[in-house]
Amino acid sequence: MSFPFVYPKRVTVVEVGPRDGLQNEAVRVTLEDKVAFVDLLTAAGAPVIEIAAYVRADWVPQMADSGLVAQRITRRPSTRYTCLVPNLRGLEAARETGMTEVAIFAAASETFSRRNINRGIEDSLALFSEVCHEAIKLGMRVRGYVSTAFGCPFEGRVDPAAVADVSRSLLDLGVYEVAVSDTIGIAHPGQVPIVLDAVLKYVPLDQVAFHFHDTRGTALANVLAALTLGVTTFDASAGGLGGCPYAPGATGNLATEDLVYMLDGLGIVTGIDLAKLLEASRFIETRVGHPLPSRYYRAAQAARQPAGS
Repeated sequence: MSFPFVYPKRVTVVEVGPRDGLQNEAVRVTLEDKVAFVDLLTAAGAPVIEIAAYVRADWVPQMADSGLVAQRITRRPSTRYTCLVPNLRGLEAARETGMTEVAIFAAASETFSRRNINRGIEDSLALFSEVCHEAIKLGMRVRGYVSTAFGCPFEGRVDPAAVADVSRSLLDLGVYEVAVSDTIGIAHPGQVPIVLDAVLKYVPLDQVAFHFHDTRGTALANVLAALTLGVTTFDASAGGLGGCPYAPGATGNLATEDLVYMLDGLGIVTGIDLAKLLEASRFIETRVGHPLPSRYYRAAQAARQPAGS
């Protein structure tokens, strides 16, 4: 029996749990536990881990010790470690603590941009131009996020052309990849080809990634839609941790366990050991003080319980 789709042989999973996963948690996770979490994700074979954000501590308190996290993790050559930076000060702090790869974050919605970084889209891109220029001069790689690519919590629908315009601007600044992001988990599979088609007018397919949240339970369906279109890089967060402090109602990211389980079933290589990934999620669940939403994780936890318990 033949099937209409040919899936890619390999997918890169960008693990964002230590940054996007923890930044909105109410309970402060200690420095030691953050380091241990990153090390467990490294041991699981995560190829890329976004470990921190060099942002103002009064804006995102969970990220106040980002520099110390970067200095204390155990790095492996097979894993790339990256972080979020909002400006030149953040870039310099990242460089001083051993980071060689950073990410910047523009938005496709004017209101979200102003609420998130207190700058409009045009002004934010001017700022990120400086960041990219300096980072590239220092030999650092830069990834670009496009927030609110499928919808904005303040403006509603976002025109795919606006997403494409911001994506083009980021590529022109020198980013190696554009992560098209569903910040509030509003995307559905019908939107994926429309947004991707708009972005592909300016960005090569192999430089496009997707960052889905699972607020409405459609993240895996969106990944499946993107896979059939040739996208091979997806962001995910261990246990489904995460959200956005500036996006009301936004719940967790796509869970890394759920994503890897599906990709394993499709015969797509990720290099991530699912059993070791579960160890990382079990560890961090005890530190954040609430159950993790990942469906695969919850099923694995239930299977560990004695019968009749």
